[in-house]
Amino acid sequence: MLLALMDEAYTGSSIEDQSGNSGSDDSGRLDLADPMFLDLLKDENDGIAAKHWTSPTISSTLQAALNSPQSDRLKQSLKMAPRFLTVYFATALRDVNNSLLCALIPVAMSRYAAMFPDKDFSFEVRKKLSDFLLAAFQRSPDIIALLKKPITDRLGEAHGNPAKMELALHLCWAIGEHGAGGIKHKDVARELFENLELLLYENLATSRLGLSQDPGFDSMGASSRKSSQARLLCFVVTAIAKLATCHNELLPRARVSLAKVARSRTSDRRVWQRACDYLGLMNEPAICLSVLGPSTAQGNGPGIVNWSEGGTKMVAHIPFYLLAEQKGPPSHDFSYTDLLPAE
Repeated sequence: MLLALMDEAYTGSSIEDQSGNSGSDDSGRLDLADPMFLDLLKDENDGIAAKHWTSPTISSTLQAALNSPQSDRLKQSLKMAPRFLTVYFATALRDVNNSLLCALIPVAMSRYAAMFPDKDFSFEVRKKLSDFLLAAFQRSPDIIALLKKPITDRLGEAHGNPAKMELALHLCWAIGEHGAGGIKHKDVARELFENLELLLYENLATSRLGLSQDPGFDSMGASSRKSSQARLLCFVVTAIAKLATCHNELLPRARVSLAKVARSRTSDRRVWQRACDYLGLMNEPAICLSVLGPSTAQGNGPGIVNWSEGGTKMVAHIPFYLLAEQKGPPSHDFSYTDLLPAE
């Protein structure tokens, strides 16, 4: 019924009566003559030619809105829209299936860098969009594999402007955290790994990320650009390490990539330190899987810790003696609650 209503609203086609063989007395044809029902289904864009976000008409309209005082209606709209998005995304995560999520996520990604240029409004809406994307990937990690193409497209736009870079950061985190959709998606993991490698090498080759050509970065100083570069590289390096930990066949390539970062003279200190740490962790596979492994479908074995059970475990349950090659567990029994914040 949801798809039928969407079809009626956006294409103007009629909703067929599917109650003929249902045998139910209360499932008759929808009353399309109801004025309120017709008003809800009307196409608000009827007769209006669709225009691209970067078209001259849209650009001039946005510029005019920025140069004139905001009307009361616009101010209220900017306040209401994030609240509507909160309800909309919560409903989508709770009620819709993966097919509709796969259709919604690319739209959300495309709108991340295309919205009304009010600073507070843009910040709040982008926060809602990023929270929704991460929650959707957390609910169904397989979606990452299904949306490989739009995700790689967004990674390739990471140098475009600050909003696109921020979206790429979230996508890098999701790829690494969920192992590109899971252990069974090896081909997708390899392709996403290659895109992360490309992003890493492109940004290692230049200290400015190529961002100086974008108007969104004209007002940023050299220190801000350098900080943005370091932040992006930290996410990319982490995603490469986590992805290789989940898919062992990528470990040799990950070691090469991280070694290049460790040897790079132009690397930021934070990026260099992170690459060195991950290279060290990879020498201890069990500990590496515990620290960098995916949060879902994690295996069991010596040295592998389920951190979600930290509040009920003792530190002695972690075989730290493996690191020092001792023959017995440590004598202390400090609780995890001494280390992890209480909920």
